[in-house]
Amino acid sequence: MHLTSVAPSAQHSRVSYDTRDFEVPAELDDVGRLTDRCASQAAKALDEHGFVVMTQLLSDAESAAGLQLVRDAIADPNRERGTFASQTDIRYVRRDFCPLPSAAPVLSYSAKLCQRLEKVLVEFCGRRRPVLEISTLTSYFGSSHQYIHRDPDGVLCLFVAVDDVSPEQGGTLFVPGTHRFSGSDMRHGGRSDKLMSLFQVLCNIRILRYNLANLVRMRKEGDKVITQREFLDRTFSRRRDNHQPNMLRFLLGKSGVFKISMLGPLTLLTLWRERKVLQTTFRRIQAAPKKGTVILYRSDMLHAGPDNRSTKPRYFFSLSIARDVMFPELQSEGYSPHATLLAEPKTLGDLLDQRV
Repeated sequence: MHLTSVAPSAQHSRVSYDTRDFEVPAELDDVGRLTDRCASQAAKALDEHGFVVMTQLLSDAESAAGLQLVRDAIADPNRERGTFASQTDIRYVRRDFCPLPSAAPVLSYSAKLCQRLEKVLVEFCGRRRPVLEISTLTSYFGSSHQYIHRDPDGVLCLFVAVDDVSPEQGGTLFVPGTHRFSGSDMRHGGRSDKLMSLFQVLCNIRILRYNLANLVRMRKEGDKVITQREFLDRTFSRRRDNHQPNMLRFLLGKSGVFKISMLGPLTLLTLWRERKVLQTTFRRIQAAPKKGTVILYRSDMLHAGPDNRSTKPRYFFSLSIARDVMFPELQSEGYSPHATLLAEPKTLGDLLDQRV
């Protein structure tokens, strides 16, 4: 977990895998829940950085049980698929973002997580707040690096490493201290929003170049690595996908996350003038967690799902809980709950009260 090396690609320059500043080792009480001291440390990190890495929260057996739930879901040919991000990767099985059904094993596993983390969760989410999604987030070789983005505001997300994650498999990229709260725009001498927007644009320029270069390299290897159809679908297609290096949608301004209109002359000039300030103000931290680790993060902070450069799949079990009231149409932009969860909604309180 405490790697200090950086990834080998140009896009990943200045990305650190050293998460020690954001880690809180799990301390459990006699009933298997976080101690008051540990929960206080985790809540403080969430307030200060926007995310916290809870190490050794789950045993090897508990991690294995979560991994089995994920694999069972992926093995189901009739599984529902996520629709909110990386749609092209999902279509070509570069990623498996699929919601999990509200079956007893899934709800029991989710309840155990929430009960263990209760003292942290209730600091941010009321008991009546809905569970927005329970899902698997799996990536395979050749997946694209997501653009740095924010999810809909007012959500607390849990990523559970049910297996070891290596730097080559991707993990999750965070920009600490970019989460929103009342007065957050007053940070950095009142320039917080402007600097964060510039930093997001700068990173996404590099990610666009990186993704295109990766696809060209893959295409040179032939159809066994990437077919011409997939190559064209990911680089020059009308299909909706905010996280592909799709030049057609980029030039037409159809991508909500990154488009050519964000690169006007004034923006480019400001990027050049502020380049040193941006480099010293923001850090990019990429988590490569060991199994049993749980990452909690605020949805409104800048983050991204990197590409998987390994032949080994990367598995996460994911749980998203509302921190505030959310407009339904905005919710559907960021989360894809399973039909069974829509039919019988669950709240944080339901999971906290469930027997496990």
